[in-house]
Amino acid sequence: MVFADELFLFLFLPLCLAFYFIFPKMWMKNTVLMIFSLLFYAWGEQLYLLLLIFSALVNYGAGLLVERFKDKRSGKAWFALALIVDLGLLCAFKYSGFIAHNINSLTGLSIPVPDVHMPIGISFFTFQNISYIIDCYWEKTKPQRSFAKYLLYISMFPQLVAGPIVRYSQISAEITERKTTFEDLSDGFSRLIIGVAKKVIIANNLNTAVTACLGQQSDGYAAADSLTAFGAWYGAALVALWYYFDFSGYSDIAIGLGRIFGFHFDENFNYPFVCKSISEFWQRWHISLGSFFRDYLLYVPIFGKRRKYGGLLLVWFCTGLWHGASWNFVLWGLYYGLFIFIETLIGKKRMKKLPAFIAHIYTKAVIIIGFGIFYYESLPALGKFFKAAVGLNGAGDRITLMLFMQNIFLFTAAVIFSLPVVRAVKRAGEKNTSAAAAVSLAGIVCNLVLLTVSAVLLLNTTNNPFLYFRF
Repeated sequence: MVFADELFLFLFLPLCLAFYFIFPKMWMKNTVLMIFSLLFYAWGEQLYLLLLIFSALVNYGAGLLVERFKDKRSGKAWFALALIVDLGLLCAFKYSGFIAHNINSLTGLSIPVPDVHMPIGISFFTFQNISYIIDCYWEKTKPQRSFAKYLLYISMFPQLVAGPIVRYSQISAEITERKTTFEDLSDGFSRLIIGVAKKVIIANNLNTAVTACLGQQSDGYAAADSLTAFGAWYGAALVALWYYFDFSGYSDIAIGLGRIFGFHFDENFNYPFVCKSISEFWQRWHISLGSFFRDYLLYVPIFGKRRKYGGLLLVWFCTGLWHGASWNFVLWGLYYGLFIFIETLIGKKRMKKLPAFIAHIYTKAVIIIGFGIFYYESLPALGKFFKAAVGLNGAGDRITLMLFMQNIFLFTAAVIFSLPVVRAVKRAGEKNTSAAAAVSLAGIVCNLVLLTVSAVLLLNTTNNPFLYFRF
């Protein structure tokens, strides 16, 4: 089940909210939310629901045992066992085929390549389990005594299958005691509607334009053969906007749903395209993933010591690999790691001295090429993309120009709404007390229009998955 779907919006969610708010006591509300969360996951992953419960049970038990045997070898052993199970399951389901294929290519062996269906959201709930058990081991959080509450944390449907990665310490108190205020409801539903609109109105249409320009993501070899410089740069820019509206739309829905249920998840996107450095871009893009690797991997000792640049390389290798079992993702991660390494050598103060115009050109060029790398999973097609991007296939072509003109309003709207325009208008209205009521009313009208348009478009949509479901 996906959020931008009429079944979810007009049946599943209303039923869940009705049962949730009928019951007065917190344990009842938690039970309702947990049952609906498990149903949400089972809708598309009936068998792997058991895997989700198993992984939660392993980390729940390990957390208690780590606390009980802290400062002892057995405590470290339980901690290590939980990590082995978490990473082992992730590797088995997500990377086993990739590993076997590359071993065969390097050695000439004929190891059977597993064709394993990857459970939806395994990267997200695995990282939540890992963050929990590490925080317990580091004594940053107390282990949860109730398995039902821990299972609720892992399985909560707003952020279960595509993030953001919510740490247990962020919501541990709210699992036990929380309340939904009128402000929570208002902001939550508004955020939910905006997220659905981002996905249905903008991201889905950008997806169509991307495919027309660059070809299919899994191959794209034939389409890449005819790319010109304009097509390569325009197509990659479309990819950047497409991924932003798709994934930030999902995050908006998740955060909005969390607010409705009384949970306050951290922001996952903060207008990343306004950045003036690549380091800043990654402080604004997929914030929960970046902070996870920063806090749990960057300072891990390598060969017995903390190594600044070795840790940086490891973080960006893992960031790329996390996104998919394909070499283009690894290359994509190392590509960003290289620019962050260069910016680290230059220093923050010197980077800030760059003229804003130059900084924006630099960052947008790096980001656009980066999304071209991200898009092409086929390395031969990616090679053709690079060839086109530097102009070896010519500067432009009539077909791409026609595509650009056909989508000029979509592209313009996507660029405008990827910037903090709406936030600026809202803040200006809040400062002007005489205009506050008008801004509030305009917001309500806009939400109703966006919801109506999204619902109408969903009736005619046949391909509507969220991109990050596959990660």
